Amino acid sequence: MTLPMTRRSFLKTAALGAGAATGSSLFCAPSIFAAGKPSSKLATVVIGCGGRGATFHIPAAAGERLVALVDVDDKRLEIAARPPKAKHPAGDEKKVAGVDFSRVKRFTDYRKMFDKMGKEIDAVFIATPNHHHAPISLMAMQLGKHVYCEKPLCHDVSEARRMAEFAAKYKVATQMGNQGHSCEGMRRLCEYIWAGAIGKVTTVYTWSNRANGGVGPRPAATPVPKGLHWDEWIGPAPYREHHPDTIVKAKDGTTKVVELHPHEWHNWHDFGNGSLGNMGCHIIDGAFWALKLGHAASVEAEEVIGGSDERYPVGTRIRWDFPARGDMPPVKLYWFDGKKKGAKMELDANDVPGSVAAGSQNLPPLVEELEKKYKIKLGGNGALYVGDKGVIWSDTYCMSVRIIPESQHKATPVPRKTLLRITGSHTDDFLRACHGGEPACSNFAYAARLTEVVLLGSLAYIAGPGKKIEWDGPGMKCANMPELERWVKCPVRKGWEV
Repeated sequence: MTLPMTRRSFLKTAALGAGAATGSSLFCAPSIFAAGKPSSKLATVVIGCGGRGATFHIPAAAGERLVALVDVDDKRLEIAARPPKAKHPAGDEKKVAGVDFSRVKRFTDYRKMFDKMGKEIDAVFIATPNHHHAPISLMAMQLGKHVYCEKPLCHDVSEARRMAEFAAKYKVATQMGNQGHSCEGMRRLCEYIWAGAIGKVTTVYTWSNRANGGVGPRPAATPVPKGLHWDEWIGPAPYREHHPDTIVKAKDGTTKVVELHPHEWHNWHDFGNGSLGNMGCHIIDGAFWALKLGHAASVEAEEVIGGSDERYPVGTRIRWDFPARGDMPPVKLYWFDGKKKGAKMELDANDVPGSVAAGSQNLPPLVEELEKKYKIKLGGNGALYVGDKGVIWSDTYCMSVRIIPESQHKATPVPRKTLLRITGSHTDDFLRACHGGEPACSNFAYAARLTEVVLLGSLAYIAGPGKKIEWDGPGMKCANMPELERWVKCPVRKGWEV
């Protein structure tokens, strides 16, 4: 049953659920309040045309009025701008069929795109490496453009704060690409926990089978691949000569060069945020919302496997400590990722890039216990919420939510629907906001706070095992480890400042 809600009661409920990050703008825009069908299309730009950019953002942008594509890789630009009669990487011919790609402008540098087309565009979709997220978003918002940015929202904590400030200052529509936040499961999780289905939650375990890290020194410099604009790829990060991520050996003795572009940049401090940065804004989102988490009091990498001064580890266990919030008790949030202790650290050419086989995955012991006891599989990514009356499990994007064991789930009263639902996709939610509807559900006011929690975990990676960071949230400082300030606010290369 859906509760009847006036707009005033909706805003009151949203504000109560926001915890430290208050205000209706943090919560999902109900379709019943969305603006009517627009009379004109948005002029859109996709920045980063591979992966998510190709498969999700180009179709969404083409559903409006796609006017430009930006990518540092000439090959990706060429593939993204194929005529509709060819098989388009977006995989949705209906949405791109009406686009004359010969009229869509192409750029390899988003700064030049903004200089030339800043007055012509309305919204940008961003699917670049993490270290470019903030510069693009900040430039766009300064120009009054709406922004959809992939997760994590940015590369360092100071950028998260600025992105939330810019979104409020320039009054633009925003959305982070943690698409599970628009789904029914996320709301069911909140409603179960808020209804007391498992009692007071004091511990949350989250985990991922990703292994976005490495071992050993930086490989030797190599020639820049043809068509890759390396200086633009480096962008705001400290400059370095081109080099691969690693060179690995296959079982047959052959070698394979694994490049930084297009994916393995996740493994390096200067460009990505490790496995946690890759998946944390999906998997931790439920805990952040349902438990009304604000600033962590501390964060610590309890175990680190692999890694180096420049690379993230291939396996970790991280713990955040959050103080009590209202009637909610203090909570410990754990993150497990990558390979378990004792597993072979080096990847080889037969490994799936960025993921770990089930037998060697680093998992919370409670997950393994529950799988064995109840003969269930909880997946390579997920979360367990441990209360004093039971346990709830959610999957990668919080689309599936179940109390364990299943018999307890069936015996638990289904909570009333107190949160309004999203109609359509996460992108639809963003586009409604662009056309004058309510703020998108993972807008930057919300997403920046979630991202900050995730990025604190990346700081713990860098600090090293057993070094607890005492976090001064309001002051945005590592109170006991000032040497980490360089990673709270990363230096920006000349020419890329915003």
